[in-house]
Amino acid sequence: MRRGTNLPAVGGFNQTVVLDLIRRTPDGLSRVEIAEITGLVPQTVSNVARRLLDDGLVIEAGKHIQGRGKPRVILRLDAASRYAVGVHLDPTVITYVVLDLRGQVVAHERARTPAGTDPEETVRTIARSIDAVVAGAGISREKLLGIGIATPGPIDSVRGRVVDPPLLEHWRDVPLRDSVAEASGLSVILEKDVTAAVVAELWTNDTGSDDFAFFYLGTGIGIGMAIGGEAFRGTSGNAGEGGTLVVPGAGLPERRRSEMLGHLATPQFLVAQAVDEGVLPHEPPEHDLAAIDDAFSALVQLADAGDVGAGAILDRAATFIASGLVSVVNLLDFDEIVFGGPAWARVADRMRDEIGRLVATSPDRKTRHEVRLADSSIGEDVAAVGAACLVLDTALSPRTSALLISG
Repeated sequence: MRRGTNLPAVGGFNQTVVLDLIRRTPDGLSRVEIAEITGLVPQTVSNVARRLLDDGLVIEAGKHIQGRGKPRVILRLDAASRYAVGVHLDPTVITYVVLDLRGQVVAHERARTPAGTDPEETVRTIARSIDAVVAGAGISREKLLGIGIATPGPIDSVRGRVVDPPLLEHWRDVPLRDSVAEASGLSVILEKDVTAAVVAELWTNDTGSDDFAFFYLGTGIGIGMAIGGEAFRGTSGNAGEGGTLVVPGAGLPERRRSEMLGHLATPQFLVAQAVDEGVLPHEPPEHDLAAIDDAFSALVQLADAGDVGAGAILDRAATFIASGLVSVVNLLDFDEIVFGGPAWARVADRMRDEIGRLVATSPDRKTRHEVRLADSSIGEDVAAVGAACLVLDTALSPRTSALLISG
Protein backbone atom coordinates (compact mmCIF):
# COMPACT_ATOMS: atom_id res chain seq x y z
CA MET A 1 0.00 0.00 0.00
CA ARG A 2 1.45 3.36 -1.06
CA ARG A 3 1.31 6.20 1.43
CA GLY A 4 0.23 9.68 0.43
CA THR A 5 2.01 12.97 0.84
CA ASN A 6 0.87 16.23 2.38
CA LEU A 7 3.04 18.44 0.15
CA PRO A 8 1.29 20.99 -2.08
CA ALA A 9 0.37 20.28 -5.73
CA VAL A 10 0.07 16.52 -5.41
CA GLY A 11 -3.69 16.17 -5.27
CA GLY A 12 -3.69 13.86 -8.28
CA PHE A 13 -1.30 11.44 -6.63
CA ASN A 14 -3.16 11.49 -3.31
CA GLN A 15 -6.44 10.98 -5.15
CA THR A 16 -5.15 7.81 -6.80
CA VAL A 17 -3.67 6.59 -3.49
CA VAL A 18 -7.04 6.94 -1.77
CA LEU A 19 -9.04 5.58 -4.70
CA ASP A 20 -6.73 2.56 -5.02
CA LEU A 21 -7.13 1.85 -1.30
CA ILE A 22 -10.93 2.07 -1.50
CA ARG A 23 -10.94 -0.13 -4.62
CA ARG A 24 -9.05 -2.83 -2.79
CA THR A 25 -11.45 -2.71 0.17
CA PRO A 26 -14.84 -3.95 -1.12
CA ASP A 27 -16.67 -3.12 2.11
CA GLY A 28 -15.45 0.47 2.02
CA LEU A 29 -13.52 2.65 4.46
CA SER A 30 -14.17 5.72 6.57
CA ARG A 31 -12.15 8.88 6.20
CA VAL A 32 -10.52 8.20 9.56
CA GLU A 33 -9.41 4.74 8.44
CA ILE A 34 -8.06 6.15 5.17
CA ALA A 35 -6.00 8.73 7.07
CA GLU A 36 -4.60 6.06 9.40
CA ILE A 37 -3.58 3.76 6.53
CA THR A 38 -2.20 6.37 4.11
CA GLY A 39 -0.55 8.75 6.56
CA LEU A 40 -2.47 11.69 5.12
CA VAL A 41 -3.81 14.36 7.47
CA PRO A 42 -7.62 14.34 7.95
CA GLN A 43 -8.10 17.59 6.04
CA THR A 44 -6.27 16.19 2.99
CA VAL A 45 -8.39 13.03 3.13
CA SER A 46 -11.56 15.12 3.34
CA ASN A 47 -10.52 17.18 0.31
CA VAL A 48 -9.66 14.06 -1.69
CA ALA A 49 -12.89 12.34 -0.67
CA ARG A 50 -14.91 15.36 -1.79
CA ARG A 51 -13.25 15.30 -5.22
CA LEU A 52 -13.85 11.56 -5.59
CA LEU A 53 -17.50 12.00 -4.63
CA ASP A 54 -17.91 14.93 -7.03
CA ASP A 55 -16.37 12.84 -9.84
CA GLY A 56 -18.74 9.98 -9.06
CA LEU A 57 -15.90 7.54 -8.46
CA VAL A 58 -16.99 6.72 -4.90
CA ILE A 59 -20.27 6.85 -3.02
CA GLU A 60 -21.21 7.27 0.60
CA ALA A 61 -22.47 3.84 1.65
CA GLY A 62 -23.94 4.17 5.10
CA LYS A 63 -22.41 4.85 8.48
CA HIS A 64 -20.32 2.79 10.86
CA ILE A 65 -20.85 3.30 14.58
CA GLN A 66 -17.75 2.64 16.65
CA GLY A 67 -17.71 3.57 20.35
CA ARG A 68 -19.30 6.76 21.62
CA GLY A 69 -18.03 9.10 18.92
CA LYS A 70 -19.71 10.40 15.83
CA PRO A 71 -20.67 7.65 13.34
CA ARG A 72 -18.18 7.32 10.49
CA VAL A 73 -19.41 7.63 6.92
CA ILE A 74 -18.19 4.75 4.75
CA LEU A 75 -16.78 5.50 1.31
CA ARG A 76 -17.17 2.73 -1.24
CA LEU A 77 -16.10 2.45 -4.86
CA ASP A 78 -18.82 3.03 -7.46
CA ALA A 79 -17.75 0.28 -9.84
CA ALA A 80 -20.23 1.40 -12.51
CA SER A 81 -18.84 4.93 -12.70
CA ARG A 82 -16.07 4.15 -15.21
CA TYR A 83 -15.17 1.31 -17.58
CA ALA A 84 -12.20 0.07 -19.59
CA VAL A 85 -12.15 -1.89 -22.85
CA GLY A 86 -9.69 -4.70 -23.50
CA VAL A 87 -8.92 -6.23 -26.90
CA HIS A 88 -6.77 -9.28 -27.56
CA LEU A 89 -5.67 -9.56 -31.18
CA ASP A 90 -4.53 -13.15 -31.63
CA PRO A 91 -3.84 -14.49 -35.14
CA THR A 92 -6.72 -16.93 -34.64
CA VAL A 93 -9.27 -15.04 -32.53
CA ILE A 94 -10.04 -11.46 -31.46
CA THR A 95 -11.46 -11.10 -27.95
CA TYR A 96 -13.22 -8.04 -26.56
CA VAL A 97 -14.03 -7.38 -22.89
CA VAL A 98 -15.35 -4.44 -20.89
CA LEU A 99 -14.33 -4.14 -17.23
CA ASP A 100 -15.91 -2.01 -14.55
CA LEU A 101 -13.87 0.02 -12.11
CA ARG A 102 -13.36 -2.98 -9.84
CA GLY A 103 -11.98 -5.06 -12.69
CA GLN A 104 -15.03 -7.27 -13.18
CA VAL A 105 -15.97 -8.34 -16.71
CA VAL A 106 -19.35 -6.83 -17.62
CA ALA A 107 -19.32 -7.53 -21.37
CA HIS A 108 -17.53 -10.02 -23.58
CA GLU A 109 -17.33 -10.95 -27.26
CA ARG A 110 -15.10 -13.21 -29.32
CA ALA A 111 -14.72 -13.58 -33.09
CA ARG A 112 -12.40 -15.31 -35.52
CA THR A 113 -9.57 -13.12 -36.76
CA PRO A 114 -10.38 -12.49 -40.45
CA ALA A 115 -8.04 -14.43 -42.74
CA GLY A 116 -5.89 -12.29 -45.00
CA THR A 117 -7.41 -9.04 -43.76
CA ASP A 118 -5.17 -6.01 -44.09
CA PRO A 119 -4.36 -4.02 -40.94
CA GLU A 120 -6.54 -1.05 -41.89
CA GLU A 121 -9.63 -3.22 -42.27
CA THR A 122 -8.81 -4.98 -38.98
CA VAL A 123 -8.59 -1.60 -37.24
CA ARG A 124 -12.02 -0.68 -38.58
CA THR A 125 -13.38 -4.05 -37.46
CA ILE A 126 -11.95 -3.54 -33.95
CA ALA A 127 -13.47 -0.05 -33.67
CA ARG A 128 -16.90 -1.24 -34.86
CA SER A 129 -16.81 -4.26 -32.54
CA ILE A 130 -15.90 -2.11 -29.53
CA ASP A 131 -18.85 0.18 -30.27
CA ALA A 132 -21.16 -2.83 -30.51
CA VAL A 133 -19.93 -4.47 -27.29
CA VAL A 134 -20.15 -1.22 -25.32
CA ALA A 135 -23.61 -0.37 -26.70
CA GLY A 136 -24.82 -3.91 -26.07
CA ALA A 137 -23.83 -3.57 -22.43
CA GLY A 138 -25.78 -0.32 -22.14
CA ILE A 139 -22.65 1.68 -21.23
CA SER A 140 -22.29 5.34 -22.11
CA ARG A 141 -19.10 6.14 -24.05
CA GLU A 142 -18.54 9.06 -21.68
CA LYS A 143 -17.77 6.51 -18.96
CA LEU A 144 -14.98 4.81 -20.94
CA LEU A 145 -11.46 5.44 -19.68
CA GLY A 146 -9.83 3.99 -22.80
CA ILE A 147 -8.85 0.86 -24.69
CA GLY A 148 -6.06 -1.61 -24.00
CA ILE A 149 -4.88 -3.83 -26.87
CA ALA A 150 -2.82 -6.99 -26.40
CA THR A 151 -1.03 -8.41 -29.44
CA PRO A 152 1.65 -10.95 -30.25
CA GLY A 153 5.18 -9.60 -30.20
CA PRO A 154 7.40 -8.11 -31.17
CA ILE A 155 5.95 -4.67 -30.49
CA ASP A 156 7.41 -1.18 -30.36
CA SER A 157 5.97 -0.04 -27.04
CA VAL A 158 7.23 3.53 -27.40
CA ARG A 159 5.67 4.19 -30.80
CA GLY A 160 2.71 1.88 -30.22
CA ARG A 161 3.45 -0.31 -33.23
CA VAL A 162 3.13 -3.99 -34.02
CA VAL A 163 6.54 -4.75 -35.51
CA ASP A 164 6.37 -8.07 -37.37
CA PRO A 165 4.40 -10.87 -35.65
CA PRO A 166 5.21 -14.16 -37.38
CA LEU A 167 1.61 -15.32 -37.93
CA LEU A 168 -0.07 -12.02 -38.78
CA GLU A 169 0.54 -11.45 -42.48
CA HIS A 170 1.07 -7.88 -43.71
CA TRP A 171 1.49 -6.61 -40.14
CA ARG A 172 4.96 -5.16 -40.43
CA ASP A 173 5.46 -1.92 -38.46
CA VAL A 174 1.72 -1.23 -38.11
CA PRO A 175 0.82 1.83 -35.94
CA LEU A 176 -1.95 -0.06 -34.19
CA ARG A 177 -2.21 2.13 -31.07
CA ASP A 178 -2.67 5.40 -32.91
CA SER A 179 -4.85 3.87 -35.64
CA VAL A 180 -7.33 2.43 -33.14
CA ALA A 181 -7.27 5.69 -31.16
CA GLU A 182 -8.16 7.64 -34.31
CA ALA A 183 -10.87 5.16 -35.36
CA SER A 184 -12.46 4.93 -31.90
CA GLY A 185 -11.91 8.42 -30.51
CA LEU A 186 -10.53 6.90 -27.29
CA SER A 187 -7.06 6.73 -25.76
CA VAL A 188 -5.28 3.43 -26.42
CA ILE A 189 -2.54 1.43 -24.69
CA LEU A 190 -0.63 -1.31 -26.58
CA GLU A 191 0.90 -4.27 -24.74
CA LYS A 192 2.35 -7.66 -25.60
CA ASP A 193 -0.20 -10.41 -25.01
CA VAL A 194 1.72 -12.50 -22.48
CA THR A 195 2.59 -9.38 -20.47
CA ALA A 196 -1.06 -8.38 -20.48
CA ALA A 197 -1.89 -11.83 -19.09
CA VAL A 198 0.54 -11.25 -16.21
CA VAL A 199 -1.04 -7.85 -15.54
CA ALA A 200 -4.48 -9.47 -15.39
CA GLU A 201 -3.33 -11.95 -12.76
CA LEU A 202 -1.68 -9.23 -10.67
CA TRP A 203 -4.59 -6.80 -10.94
CA THR A 204 -7.47 -9.17 -10.22
CA ASN A 205 -5.93 -11.38 -7.54
CA ASP A 206 -4.87 -9.42 -4.47
CA THR A 207 -4.16 -12.60 -2.50
CA GLY A 208 -1.86 -14.14 -5.11
CA SER A 209 1.92 -14.25 -5.29
CA ASP A 210 4.00 -11.25 -6.35
CA ASP A 211 6.45 -13.55 -8.16
CA PHE A 212 5.33 -16.09 -10.75
CA ALA A 213 5.73 -17.23 -14.32
CA PHE A 214 2.78 -17.24 -16.71
CA PHE A 215 2.80 -19.94 -19.38
CA TYR A 216 0.72 -18.70 -22.29
CA LEU A 217 -0.48 -21.09 -24.98
CA GLY A 218 -2.22 -19.53 -27.94
CA THR A 219 -1.23 -19.45 -31.57
CA GLY A 220 2.26 -19.06 -30.12
CA ILE A 221 3.92 -19.68 -26.75
CA GLY A 222 4.83 -16.98 -24.27
CA ILE A 223 6.29 -17.09 -20.77
CA GLY A 224 5.49 -13.92 -18.89
CA MET A 225 6.97 -12.99 -15.55
CA ALA A 226 5.79 -11.14 -12.46
CA ILE A 227 8.66 -10.01 -10.25
CA GLY A 228 8.02 -8.10 -7.05
CA GLY A 229 4.40 -7.53 -7.98
CA GLU A 230 5.24 -5.96 -11.35
CA ALA A 231 5.02 -7.38 -14.85
CA PHE A 232 8.55 -7.72 -16.25
CA ARG A 233 8.67 -6.20 -19.74
CA GLY A 234 12.36 -6.07 -20.62
CA THR A 235 14.22 -3.23 -22.33
CA SER A 236 11.92 -2.94 -25.36
CA GLY A 237 8.70 -4.37 -23.86
CA ASN A 238 9.20 -7.73 -25.57
CA ALA A 239 10.15 -10.04 -22.70
CA GLY A 240 8.43 -13.41 -22.66
CA GLU A 241 9.23 -15.01 -26.03
CA GLY A 242 8.84 -18.50 -24.59
CA GLY A 243 8.64 -20.12 -27.99
CA THR A 244 12.35 -19.54 -28.53
CA LEU A 245 13.40 -21.75 -25.60
CA VAL A 246 15.40 -24.73 -26.86
CA VAL A 247 14.41 -28.09 -25.37
CA PRO A 248 15.44 -31.68 -26.14
CA GLY A 249 13.28 -32.86 -29.05
CA ALA A 250 13.59 -36.61 -28.58
CA GLY A 251 10.97 -38.79 -30.24
CA LEU A 252 9.85 -36.29 -32.87
CA PRO A 253 9.25 -37.09 -36.53
CA GLU A 254 12.18 -36.33 -38.80
CA ARG A 255 10.40 -33.42 -40.48
CA ARG A 256 10.62 -30.61 -37.96
CA ARG A 257 11.90 -27.07 -38.05
CA SER A 258 13.96 -26.92 -34.87
CA GLU A 259 14.02 -27.82 -31.20
CA MET A 260 12.61 -24.47 -30.13
CA LEU A 261 9.54 -24.89 -27.94
CA GLY A 262 7.40 -22.84 -30.32
CA HIS A 263 8.17 -25.35 -33.07
CA LEU A 264 7.28 -28.32 -30.88
CA ALA A 265 4.25 -27.54 -28.72
CA THR A 266 2.07 -24.91 -30.42
CA PRO A 267 -1.22 -25.91 -32.10
CA GLN A 268 0.21 -25.43 -35.60
CA PHE A 269 3.14 -27.77 -35.03
CA LEU A 270 1.19 -30.31 -33.00
CA VAL A 271 -1.20 -30.59 -35.93
CA ALA A 272 1.76 -31.01 -38.30
CA GLN A 273 3.17 -33.77 -36.07
CA ALA A 274 -0.22 -35.48 -36.02
CA VAL A 275 -0.35 -35.48 -39.81
CA ASP A 276 3.23 -36.79 -40.09
CA GLU A 277 2.37 -39.65 -37.73
CA GLY A 278 -0.93 -40.51 -39.41
CA VAL A 279 -3.15 -39.37 -36.56
CA LEU A 280 -4.84 -36.63 -38.63
CA PRO A 281 -5.63 -37.15 -42.30
CA HIS A 282 -4.26 -33.94 -43.82
CA GLU A 283 -2.50 -30.73 -42.83
CA PRO A 284 -4.38 -27.43 -43.24
CA PRO A 285 -2.75 -24.67 -45.33
CA GLU A 286 0.03 -22.95 -43.41
CA HIS A 287 -1.72 -19.58 -43.21
CA ASP A 288 -5.25 -20.86 -42.65
CA LEU A 289 -5.13 -20.36 -38.89
CA ALA A 290 -8.83 -21.03 -38.39
CA ALA A 291 -8.47 -24.45 -40.05
CA ILE A 292 -5.35 -25.15 -37.97
CA ASP A 293 -7.24 -24.26 -34.80
CA ASP A 294 -10.08 -26.60 -35.79
CA ALA A 295 -7.56 -29.38 -36.50
CA PHE A 296 -5.97 -28.80 -33.09
CA SER A 297 -9.38 -29.18 -31.45
CA ALA A 298 -9.88 -32.42 -33.42
CA LEU A 299 -6.51 -33.70 -32.19
CA VAL A 300 -7.42 -32.98 -28.57
CA GLN A 301 -10.81 -34.65 -29.00
CA LEU A 302 -9.13 -37.78 -30.38
CA ALA A 303 -6.80 -37.88 -27.39
CA ASP A 304 -9.70 -37.41 -24.97
CA ALA A 305 -11.51 -40.27 -26.70
CA GLY A 306 -8.57 -42.59 -26.06
CA ASP A 307 -6.70 -42.45 -29.37
CA VAL A 308 -3.21 -43.66 -28.49
CA GLY A 309 -1.41 -41.71 -31.21
CA ALA A 310 -3.12 -38.43 -30.41
CA GLY A 311 -2.51 -38.91 -26.70
CA ALA A 312 1.18 -39.60 -27.30
CA ILE A 313 1.57 -36.36 -29.26
CA LEU A 314 0.03 -34.24 -26.48
CA ASP A 315 1.94 -36.10 -23.75
CA ARG A 316 5.18 -35.49 -25.64
CA ALA A 317 4.31 -31.80 -25.90
CA ALA A 318 3.79 -31.72 -22.13
CA THR A 319 7.30 -33.09 -21.76
CA PHE A 320 8.72 -30.32 -23.95
CA ILE A 321 6.79 -27.65 -22.03
CA ALA A 322 7.97 -29.02 -18.69
CA SER A 323 11.57 -28.97 -19.89
CA GLY A 324 11.28 -25.31 -20.84
CA LEU A 325 9.66 -24.43 -17.53
CA VAL A 326 12.44 -26.17 -15.58
CA SER A 327 14.87 -23.74 -17.23
CA VAL A 328 12.66 -20.81 -16.22
CA VAL A 329 12.37 -22.05 -12.62
CA ASN A 330 16.14 -22.57 -12.42
CA LEU A 331 16.87 -19.13 -13.83
CA LEU A 332 14.41 -17.07 -11.77
CA ASP A 333 13.63 -19.32 -8.80
CA PHE A 334 9.86 -19.12 -9.19
CA ASP A 335 7.63 -21.20 -6.94
CA GLU A 336 4.43 -20.61 -8.93
CA ILE A 337 3.48 -21.07 -12.57
CA VAL A 338 0.11 -19.89 -13.91
CA PHE A 339 -1.25 -21.33 -17.17
CA GLY A 340 -3.61 -19.70 -19.64
CA GLY A 341 -4.21 -18.46 -23.15
CA PRO A 342 -6.72 -19.24 -25.91
CA ALA A 343 -5.45 -22.80 -26.55
CA TRP A 344 -4.63 -23.87 -23.00
CA ALA A 345 -8.13 -24.78 -21.80
CA ARG A 346 -8.38 -27.56 -24.38
CA VAL A 347 -5.30 -29.38 -23.08
CA ALA A 348 -5.25 -28.26 -19.44
CA ASP A 349 -6.81 -31.36 -17.91
CA ARG A 350 -4.45 -33.64 -19.78
CA MET A 351 -1.23 -31.65 -19.48
CA ARG A 352 -1.30 -29.75 -16.19
CA ASP A 353 -0.66 -32.61 -13.76
CA GLU A 354 1.90 -34.24 -16.04
CA ILE A 355 3.82 -30.98 -16.43
CA GLY A 356 3.74 -30.54 -12.66
CA ARG A 357 5.08 -34.05 -12.11
CA LEU A 358 7.87 -33.57 -14.63
CA VAL A 359 8.91 -30.20 -13.21
CA ALA A 360 8.89 -31.60 -9.66
CA THR A 361 10.96 -34.68 -10.52
CA SER A 362 13.29 -33.27 -13.17
CA PRO A 363 16.94 -34.18 -12.54
CA ASP A 364 17.81 -30.80 -14.05
CA ARG A 365 16.10 -28.85 -11.24
CA LYS A 366 18.61 -26.84 -9.22
CA THR A 367 16.22 -25.93 -6.41
CA ARG A 368 14.07 -28.44 -4.56
CA HIS A 369 11.26 -26.23 -3.27
CA GLU A 370 7.69 -26.92 -4.36
CA VAL A 371 6.52 -25.28 -7.58
CA ARG A 372 2.77 -24.68 -7.59
CA LEU A 373 0.88 -24.95 -10.87
CA ALA A 374 -2.53 -23.38 -11.42
CA ASP A 375 -4.77 -22.37 -14.29
CA SER A 376 -5.59 -18.69 -14.62
CA SER A 377 -8.80 -17.92 -12.76
CA ILE A 378 -9.68 -15.52 -15.58
CA GLY A 379 -9.84 -18.15 -18.29
CA GLU A 380 -9.27 -17.84 -22.03
CA ASP A 381 -9.83 -14.08 -22.03
CA VAL A 382 -6.87 -13.38 -19.75
CA ALA A 383 -4.91 -11.27 -22.28
CA ALA A 384 -7.94 -9.12 -23.14
CA VAL A 385 -8.73 -8.67 -19.44
CA GLY A 386 -5.10 -7.73 -18.82
CA ALA A 387 -5.22 -5.14 -21.59
CA ALA A 388 -8.25 -3.52 -19.96
CA CYS A 389 -6.56 -3.71 -16.55
CA LEU A 390 -3.68 -1.68 -17.99
CA VAL A 391 -6.17 1.10 -18.73
CA LEU A 392 -7.54 0.93 -15.19
CA ASP A 393 -4.03 0.79 -13.76
CA THR A 394 -2.88 3.81 -15.75
CA ALA A 395 -5.91 5.83 -14.71
CA LEU A 396 -6.28 4.73 -11.11
CA SER A 397 -3.06 3.40 -9.60
CA PRO A 398 -0.75 5.79 -7.72
CA ARG A 399 2.57 6.53 -9.40
CA THR A 400 5.38 8.49 -7.84
CA SER A 401 6.11 10.03 -11.25
CA ALA A 402 3.02 12.15 -10.64
CA LEU A 403 5.02 14.01 -7.99
CA LEU A 404 7.61 15.28 -10.46
CA ILE A 405 7.31 18.95 -11.38
CA SER A 406 8.45 19.72 -14.93
CA GLY A 407 9.83 22.97 -16.21
